[in-house]
Formats: sequence, C-alpha cells, structure tokens
Amino acid sequence: MKTGKLIVFSAPSGSGKTTIVQHLLAHPELNLEFSISATSREPRGDEVEGKDYYFLNLHEFKQKIKKEEFLEWEEVYRDNFYGTLKAEIERIWAHGKNVIFDIDVVGGLDIKHIYPKQTLAVFVKPPSIEELKIRLKKRKTESEDKINMRVAKASIELATAPQFDFIIENNNLQIALDEAYNLVSTFVEANSELG
Repeated sequence: MKTGKLIVFSAPSGSGKTTIVQHLLAHPELNLEFSISATSREPRGDEVEGKDYYFLNLHEFKQKIKKEEFLEWEEVYRDNFYGTLKAEIERIWAHGKNVIFDIDVVGGLDIKHIYPKQTLAVFVKPPSIEELKIRLKKRKTESEDKINMRVAKASIELATAPQFDFIIENNNLQIALDEAYNLVSTFVEANSELG
C-alpha cells in the first residue's frame, strides 16, 4: 500500500494546536487529511461521531487494544483512553493524502518513533502556564478540577518539547499559523514519495 507523510501537532490542552491544525486543513495544496482519534470519553458539546472522534465505550476500546488495532493509545486520565486506529491511517493513505494529527504528546512521540522518516513532529507551546489556564477557562467546557488537572499535566508535557522536531511558541496566533504552514509545506514537498 502507498504510504504518505505523517504530520503530528502535539501540545498541552489550550495551546492552540487544534486551531493550527484546522488552519492547515483549509489549504488543499498541502494534501492533508485529519486523523480522527478514538476515545473512551463521552462527547462534549457539539462533538460529532466520526468527525471529531470515534467514540467507543471503555469495553470496546480495551478490546481494540487487545486486538492491536491501535497505532498508539494512552490512558490520559483514569478510564479515559485516546488512540489512533491503524485503520484510520490506512484509510487516509489509500486516498493518497498525508495524515495530520492533533494529538497528545505521548501519542505524538509514539508515532514519530514508529515512522521516524515519514513524520514531522511539532510541539505547540503556550506563552506560559498562566496563559494556558486563562485559555482553558475561556472555553467554558470543563470544571475547575478538570482545568487544574490539565494545567498540572501541561507542566509535564512541556518537558517533552525538546523531543519534537520543531517547537512553535503560540504567543501570536497569526505568526504561529504562518510558521506551521511553512514547516508543513516544506516537509510535504520534500521527497514526496517516502515509503
């Protein structure tokens, strides 16, 4: 099967990686398709099955782990799993597209480890932990406890940044978007046919 490239964007929640990924997907010349992650958590707000996530119950998720159907997976919080189904990557590559991920740092590094030459791994860094907390509160999607959990996790995630190919500091969104576009565009154009 023909394989494409893998573009990983990882960051603590609230850093702006989803905004950056959505921006890149709006550029057809990059030939990207979004890798939809699977999760065992309940849908939030107006999230849609098969568009935002593949929502699996805990039992289904664990069955897929047993059957080795995941490229990578992680228990992010207790009984709260996220992962990338191998079938999702195969589906995108079958369409002749490059895969773009909006993914947790552990998953991002796992993918880079499995496909070192085909993967561009980018870490999106918030200006500060304080700013991150402000952004998470503005979302109004989670309780104060959940926000505090995410902020505590962010400190650990920030320590992994040097393991990524590039770090984009998201102080100014437009600058971060331009930087991301330039990185991805260069990577996609370089020796297009990797396998």
